[in-house]
Parts: sequence; structure tokens; C-alpha cells
Amino acid sequence: MKRPATVLLTALAPVSWGTTYAVTTQFLPADRPLFTGLMRALPAGLLLLALSRVLPRGAWWWKAAVLGALNIGAFFPLLFLSAYRLPGGMAAVVGSVGPLFVVGLSAVLLGQRPTGRALAAGVVAAFGVSLVVLKAAGALDPVGVLAALASTASMSTGTVLTKRWGRPEGVGPLALTAWQLTAGGLLIAPLALLVEGAPPALDARALGGYLYLALANTAVAYWLWFRGIGRLTATQVTFLGPLSPLTAAVVGWAALGQALTPVQLAGMALAFGATVAGQLGGRRTLVSFSSSERNRRKDSMDVTGAALRR
Repeated sequence: MKRPATVLLTALAPVSWGTTYAVTTQFLPADRPLFTGLMRALPAGLLLLALSRVLPRGAWWWKAAVLGALNIGAFFPLLFLSAYRLPGGMAAVVGSVGPLFVVGLSAVLLGQRPTGRALAAGVVAAFGVSLVVLKAAGALDPVGVLAALASTASMSTGTVLTKRWGRPEGVGPLALTAWQLTAGGLLIAPLALLVEGAPPALDARALGGYLYLALANTAVAYWLWFRGIGRLTATQVTFLGPLSPLTAAVVGWAALGQALTPVQLAGMALAFGATVAGQLGGRRTLVSFSSSERNRRKDSMDVTGAALRR
């Protein structure tokens, strides 16, 4: 599939995640963030596991557990903790620095040199998101800020490691997504039981909300996300992240009657422009990385051929 189509399909993941706040507040029981995270991850993981019918092998047992912890098991609880302790959209603002995390981690773990365009786009994206979601508030809660930073670092690291490790031969993104969601859900389950107690009683409205979160918002969205990581650079993928708070703002305006000010509209334009710039900047990184990968493979073939000739 051509790169623009891959970008658009991958972008559906953060767009879907942007509906999470509206669904949570309008359909789900209040004050059960860990149970909500569990209901998002584990049913979706088990469903995809049944569809893929592939289990990890060898080192991929621990790799899947690590990725599941970073992308799901640690990310969900830390994200919810920050959202509950920080005012307004501060958690989203802290989360919007994810592209900068990924640019730095890609330089260390993937050998991809950061470009000035990527760094500038990351700063502009965070500033644009802050204009959209940040409102006047009192003193910030240190625990909430640390949780927001930790959640961003967790998923950023998971994104880069997913790119670095790739997938086992013959294993598609569906199975890789299933492994991570299942591992992450199993990690959240005891934490949810310990902190929040027994699951709450659910009515039809709540069941419908959890069904949406598990299927469209998690199973399909994370499959598209990890599929995109396999076909794009880690930087390109993470620059799609700001689409999540932008979608949340649009849904709040369209479905919840929340007004959008001129400043918010300007912030949306800045964040969206930075997202596009991140894709254009990532294209050159992708070409450079692909070229180096081809050279690495060629060198490997030359060495192998010389060894066979000996």
C-alpha cells in the first residue's frame, strides 16, 4: 500500500482515541478508570488472539510482555491517573510532547538522526494542542504531572521498541496487537481489583460503551496503529498523536455542545499543520533508514557470500 494511504489509515487510530473522553463521560460508570482500561484491553486482546490463532514463540514471549506493559498495561493506568489529578486538558498537553520523546528515542535506539523540521514540528504540535485544551487553573499536582510524563514516555518507548523489534517472520500486525493487548490487560486486571474492588453493575448503556471501546477504540485502532508502525517511521506515527486531542475537541463541540473559541481554532490549525509537517519530514527519514537498511543487508550478503566461498 502506498505511503499516503498507510498514513491515513494509521491516523484513524488517534482519531478513534479522541472519542474516548466523550464515551467515558456519557456512557460509563464514574470513577472506574482502571476497570475501564481493563475492559478496553483484555477483551480486545482475547478477541484478536482468537482471530489470529498465533502465540508468541521464543524471545517473543518476553518481548510481547514488555511491549504490552509499555503500550497498554502501564500507559492506561498512568494516563487515567494524570487525567484525574490534572486540571483541564493539562494531561493532553503533556501527552502532546510524545513526538519529541520519540524523536530522541529513535536517535538512540534506531539510529535515526533527528532533523530540525521534526523538532520544530514537535514543539509547534505541543503548543497548538495547549491552545486547544489548556484552560486557566490553579496549582498543578506533581503526581499528576509525573504520571502524564510517565504515560507519554511509556508509549513513546513502546512505539520505538515496536519499530526496533519488528515482528517475527510470518506473524502479522493482528497477532502482534493481540499479544500486547492481552499482556497489558492481564497486567491491569490485578491492579484494578486491588484499587477499585469488584466490577460495578453495568446497564445496557454502559455495556454499549464498553463494547465500542473494546472493538473500535482498541482492537481496530491499535491494530491500525501497530500496522502503521511496521510501515512508517516511528516519528511519522507518533506525529499522528495530536489528532487525538483535536478530535476530542471537535467531538465536544459537535456532540456535547462545547464552544470552540478563535484561540482554540488557531491551536487546531497549528497542531494539524505540525502533524502534516511531521509526515513530510518523516518521509526523508524513512528513505534514509530504508537505504541504510538495504546497505546493511547488502553488506551482510557480501559477508555471507565470502564465508561460503571460503
